[in-house]
Amino acid sequence: MQITLLKGKLHMACVTQAELWYDGSCAIDANLVELAGLREFEQIDIYNVSNGERFTTYVILAEPGSGTISMNGAAARKVQVGDRVIIAAFGQLSEAEADQFKPKLVYLNADNSVERSTNTIPMQVA
Repeated sequence: MQITLLKGKLHMACVTQAELWYDGSCAIDANLVELAGLREFEQIDIYNVSNGERFTTYVILAEPGSGTISMNGAAARKVQVGDRVIIAAFGQLSEAEADQFKPKLVYLNADNSVERSTNTIPMQVA
């Protein structure tokens, strides 16, 4: 059986651009793409923490070290510059693969610099 697990995410990224008349996609600083284990043209889900919008698009690369998070095309209508978003990618794994798999979780500051990266999320307590 195949199961879907979180592969990688950029947590609390800050939208730096919204370009309506550009190929629909999400341009992400190439360094952040690599750190989160994402790939160019990979499907991603975006969760806008600022307004509750949730949508799907794909990764394109932005200049390494730029801190760019740009929503392009129709996705530009789902955000405002300055919104905080979670960018997540998922993968299909066998149960045996899933037993060994650890996601790449990257937590960002408001300027899209890396606060920390990890492969676990602490257990939520009541």
